[in-house]
Amino acid sequence: MALTTSSESHPTSAKPTPTPPPIEVECVKCDSCGFTEDCTPAYISRVRERYQGRWICGLCVEAVKDEVLRSDRLISTEEALNRHINFCRKFRSSSPLHKETEHPILAMGRVFRRSLDTPRALRSNSSSSLGGVERVGGPALVRSGSCFSSLSR
Repeated sequence: MALTTSSESHPTSAKPTPTPPPIEVECVKCDSCGFTEDCTPAYISRVRERYQGRWICGLCVEAVKDEVLRSDRLISTEEALNRHINFCRKFRSSSPLHKETEHPILAMGRVFRRSLDTPRALRSNSSSSLGGVERVGGPALVRSGSCFSSLSR
């Protein structure tokens, strides 16, 4: 017995829906922290209008807003942006250069390879290797008449 769907029994002249045009994105680098993001040109221009022609990422936008709120005196967005950019520059100059640091994935691979090369003592799962097991006496929980466990005395 074959089942037919309504689309098979009633052919329609449905036109294929046109696919929307692809959204144009650009890769842009934050002028403050150096982070890169893919954004639309319209978004990039709006951010640049707000921040004196500089493009800053969403994280730095929030940091600049926080800088305005944390300041003891009223400061402009431009001053908060300059403070944040100076902070990022100091932070980057105090951290080691990228060439001196090892990528985390490469470091984990090195540790893994080293662990495979190092001979290890056989491990035992028996309780005889655990000290003080014999001092533990009897079960701590016993069944009572109900479905719930009760502490033994």
